[in-house]
Amino acid sequence: MDAQEAPLGLIAGSKRLPFVFAAEARRQGRRVAAVGFDGETDPALASEVDRMGWVKVGQLGRMIDVLREAGVRECVMLGQLAPSNLFNIRPDLRGMRLLMGVRERNAHSLFGAVADELGKDGIRLVDPLTYLGPWMPGAGWVAGPTPSGADMEDVAFGFRIAREVARLEIGQSVVVKEGTVLAVEGFEGTDACLERGGGLAGKSKGAVAVKLAKRGHDVRFDLPCVGPRTVETCGRAGIRVLAFEAGLTVLLDRAEAEAAARREGVSLLGWRET
Repeated sequence: MDAQEAPLGLIAGSKRLPFVFAAEARRQGRRVAAVGFDGETDPALASEVDRMGWVKVGQLGRMIDVLREAGVRECVMLGQLAPSNLFNIRPDLRGMRLLMGVRERNAHSLFGAVADELGKDGIRLVDPLTYLGPWMPGAGWVAGPTPSGADMEDVAFGFRIAREVARLEIGQSVVVKEGTVLAVEGFEGTDACLERGGGLAGKSKGAVAVKLAKRGHDVRFDLPCVGPRTVETCGRAGIRVLAFEAGLTVLLDRAEAEAAARREGVSLLGWRET
């Protein structure tokens, strides 16, 4: 059995992205064998895949065993884990050895080490873009109100700032207004950054949020995504524009996201640096 005939593995975190991937992979004719994390992964994913196994966060050895038992030779890693799990996990022996060998606990170092461990057992961590391309709007895609010229100036400014923030492994999102940085995403995640930045925009509101992937970003480990919930968060926070990196950001539930953009008065757009 070659890699294409074997089940495609899915190491699934929380939220919607694992569901989107599983549906698209199966639509393209692949069987999907998923591993979920107790207390993180939505149990409903089990009905959307061909095979489902469960482990606790940190059980690296058990996770690899589940994938091997399913006959997986290629897998993807999608979804989120609560940031606090970086400090609260109870790893098994293999997970402990991995953590002891990692100096910096960021996405690249941690998940790169996981990819190396998978490779030792003949499982290759692969790029999910082959399956998620249809879910990634291109440059110039817009939903909701048309952004103004001033908005677009802030978008360009926000991308320059966000590029540096991402390069330093701090986060992938920033909130700006009229050339001023209001908030930078850190450990708390995108939604909290949006709420904090929107709250600092003053009574007139109207901030601009930007989300991107860092240059040289390894999409096997961390794929940016936005969806209806992100748009609704912007609406509550008074953020006028949410710009994401075209061709490298998954737009979840597009119809619902477009409806939310219109309802909340948020300009949602795909943007690419020139």
